[in-house]
Amino acid sequence: MQNRIHSIEIKNCPFCGGTEFVEGYQSGYGAILSIEGILSSQVLRHIICRNCGSVIHSYVTNPEKLLKWSSRKR
Repeated sequence: MQNRIHSIEIKNCPFCGGTEFVEGYQSGYGAILSIEGILSSQVLRHIICRNCGSVIHSYVTNPEKLLKWSSRKR
């Protein structure tokens, strides 16, 4: 089985070899905030193996929002 999630190809879980994955997200206290300044928080998304429960990959949907505030003013 071949999964394409967020432009990253995941064929097998590196921990157990599983081939089925689910996507979940973490928000609230798990939201990603930049220490660089005032930015929009980002929801942290996870790809999780259905067989062993390991988090295979984590990402934010809009990484451009994590740029330094000074870089965004240009």
